[in-house]
Amino acid sequence: MSLFDKFQSTAVQYKALVEGVGRDPFAVSMDEMKGPTRAMVKGKEIVLAGTNNYLGLTFHDDAVAAARKALEQSGTGTTGSRFANGTYAAHRQLEIDLAKFLGYAYCVVFSTGYQANLGAISALVAPPHDVILIDADCHACIYDGCQLSGAETIRFRHNDPESLEKRLSRLSDDVNGKLVCIEGMYSMFGDTAPVKECIEVAHKHGAHVLLDEAHSFGVFGENGRGVCEADGVRDQVDFYTGTFSKSLASIGGFVASNHPELEYLRFSSRPYMFTASPSPANIAAASAALARISTDNTMRERLWENAKRVHAAFTQLGFEICAPAGPVIAVKLADRQAACKAWDFLMEKGVYVNLAIPPGTPNATSILRLSVSAAHTNDDLDAIIGAYTSLSEVLTKEAAQA
Repeated sequence: MSLFDKFQSTAVQYKALVEGVGRDPFAVSMDEMKGPTRAMVKGKEIVLAGTNNYLGLTFHDDAVAAARKALEQSGTGTTGSRFANGTYAAHRQLEIDLAKFLGYAYCVVFSTGYQANLGAISALVAPPHDVILIDADCHACIYDGCQLSGAETIRFRHNDPESLEKRLSRLSDDVNGKLVCIEGMYSMFGDTAPVKECIEVAHKHGAHVLLDEAHSFGVFGENGRGVCEADGVRDQVDFYTGTFSKSLASIGGFVASNHPELEYLRFSSRPYMFTASPSPANIAAASAALARISTDNTMRERLWENAKRVHAAFTQLGFEICAPAGPVIAVKLADRQAACKAWDFLMEKGVYVNLAIPPGTPNATSILRLSVSAAHTNDDLDAIIGAYTSLSEVLTKEAAQA
């Protein structure tokens, strides 16, 4: 027996996928970035439609200038964790600014969005008397946070407050703390959670709610504060987590709350205490992006215009779309092989989207996942819709021949 035996079955599947497509869908190299929505890939200019760059701020003048200034003034990295020497004035200021923007009293910045969930969940919940209840479609970092905590974890059906109600009702009397984890917008299909209803059920049973707005921060709500703002329940969220790597155009993550006990994470959360803190340039870029989001609604308006246009076009083409119009538009394909072929077809047409196949997708579904950006120009959208139009024609022809 070998340490590597466990990888063999996955390696065989991976090799077959790459050989079937002719290139590796999960190792595409952006050889040269041409802007927020274009890149060179093997000498060919590609429209980027799978980047999560929802507001298109990665090349914004303010963000670039702020990052450059921080690099010159504070160096390339902190060389330490937030718990040690890795907290600079800019880290603290961003925590203050995020808390103010979201309307919470406290905020803790982590090195990534993944670690924000990992660190918050594992520190807040502990065995044997605490329990975590999570939506079945929650992101891997939420599952990993549950595992790191060691507490009992119970799944409830996706976006189903009644399922959550049943599971909370069945908990024994010796359960102490209860944490319910949901997301604002789910990253694979682009569907949004019934946040208000889930919070009502959770609080009815004395549970706290952790809401991950990673993909919905800056996008939903009148001011871009997420699905909880759109649902009118922002002030009822116990723990709000997010990332810098989507709308905030950087790398990092955060947890915000009105509970003063959130500050305990600073000496209780291992991912906070033992990971190097975000670099000065990353913090500066996120701060500049937050300032832009706080004062400029036109980016969000443009994003929704683009999303509605693409969604309507795909609907007219007859694609099976996983959710209503939104920043993530996922098209369902018949199976893994069909999805892989379709992804490769779009790449040949000069459009990059995300290929998502089992086991990394809910319900063993194979999809082409497209993320719309406010930075997508009309030419970009024309190229995207044109490529999907050609794909639709091919799929229709194949279906007729089958």
